[in-house]
Amino acid sequence: MADSYTLRLPALEIKQGSRSIYCFAVDGKRLHEFAAVSRISRDDQEQLHGYQRPEVASHIRTIRRYLESGDAMLPNSIVLAFDGRVRFEPSTAERPGQDASPAYSTPGDLIVPVDETLTDEEKPAWIVDGQQRSAAIREADIGEFPVAAVAFIAEDETEQRAQFILVNNTKPLPKGLIHELLPDTKGHLPPSYARRQLPAVLMTRLNGTFNGPFYRAIATPTSAGGYIKDNSILKMIEHSLYEGALYQYRDPRDGSGDVEQMLLHLNSYWAIVREMFPEAWELPPKESRLTHGAGIQAMGFVMDHLTEQLPAYNVGTHVVRNALARIKRAAAWTSGSWDFGDGEERKWNSLQNTPSDVRYLTNGLIRVVDQQILF
Repeated sequence: MADSYTLRLPALEIKQGSRSIYCFAVDGKRLHEFAAVSRISRDDQEQLHGYQRPEVASHIRTIRRYLESGDAMLPNSIVLAFDGRVRFEPSTAERPGQDASPAYSTPGDLIVPVDETLTDEEKPAWIVDGQQRSAAIREADIGEFPVAAVAFIAEDETEQRAQFILVNNTKPLPKGLIHELLPDTKGHLPPSYARRQLPAVLMTRLNGTFNGPFYRAIATPTSAGGYIKDNSILKMIEHSLYEGALYQYRDPRDGSGDVEQMLLHLNSYWAIVREMFPEAWELPPKESRLTHGAGIQAMGFVMDHLTEQLPAYNVGTHVVRNALARIKRAAAWTSGSWDFGDGEERKWNSLQNTPSDVRYLTNGLIRVVDQQILF
């Protein structure tokens, strides 16, 4: 029969402003009795769950071999997020011959409930940093392996995500993972992440809008079948938010905005793009420069040029449709050559996702929609 019991882990509570962290040691073989890895996923309602990157098997095998070699040492702490079921009990025992602890440091015990019937999602702790080390210890052919751990008690999963991003800020986290986490993250973030939080919200909503032009087309950790790079979409949205058509819905004082109007604006415009170029829209970037970084950014600049003064409900006007229809006569998304009458003819797939090529394509397309080039 499965056991339910309590672990008492001698720990040190350290006050950091209004918050506390807990430093303790634990047998790494026992970590998974009460702690789980929360891997990122989305449910049928497009709600985000989890925040961890998938385990890297080769890295885990390397650590495991090291642990089994003898005389191994893992000096870096595992970082855990506890929920409210875990509590800290200060020690009441005096320590003869020792000075009193500083005000910010209190010895005691972490009281951790363990129930072997719980699924990973129901366990009282999550591994924020040290996923691969903990997996290697679990799989290693060794009896025990004590590790140092640092923990905090989180209010909810959004706080855990924020801490995960901050803890890994100096490490090479996959950008796609960060972009997917940002919309559902609260709390202080580095400036570069904070600037991309609203674009990430919009990108996630675009990718989850059923029947929308971008539905499941953007490649993210939870949309593996996507073929348009998330960074291309983020760049397009970010420019529009700060300098283009989406600026009208944004509050420059705090960076917030009317997300629903922004989504209506984006979906309305890109639905016309999909309608004008259905074949090119369904192909991956290697086969279509429309879904390539150069095409997404250039057509984003065209959106800003055509719709900067238009409210979202009027983006589908015949003026915009007629302007985009003119691009069809010049387009070389999947074959042929780009020729904007400036003496520089470019083969369709020679355009790369570089500032100069994006600028070349943007300037040419804007000349076309403004009827400065006749075909």
